[in-house]
Amino acid sequence: MRFTEHELTAAVTGAAKTILAAQRKDIRRGKSDLDTVWDEMDRYQRFQLLDQIGTQILPVLVALPDVEVEPGTRATYTERQVSEVVEAQVDAGSGKLRRGVLVKSRTALVQIALEHLPPRQDPDALIVPDHL
Repeated sequence: MRFTEHELTAAVTGAAKTILAAQRKDIRRGKSDLDTVWDEMDRYQRFQLLDQIGTQILPVLVALPDVEVEPGTRATYTERQVSEVVEAQVDAGSGKLRRGVLVKSRTALVQIALEHLPPRQDPDALIVPDHL
């Protein structure tokens, strides 16, 4: 699927924030706000998290089949479609149980990323200001 750079960035960032919220006990218990914790992280910490998530998500997002996306909506895929793409990219050398867990967890991670995709904009309706 062809996603724009902005869509891919939003998907990876959204998935990274979801993972951060699951990892941090203070966020899970409501003592800290997710966006506050994200802003307090330094650039290198954010890079490490985004890099780890991106290496798992981006190859799958790019390999997803093309679908028609109406302006104002998000690209949607079934869990089966995502799972098939993930299975094709997972190393066949690992054990059966390990491979199964890897496929399920990576499929869930890609589904989270797809939930954070911004709605597709209509390129024909884009209005460019005169000063540009």
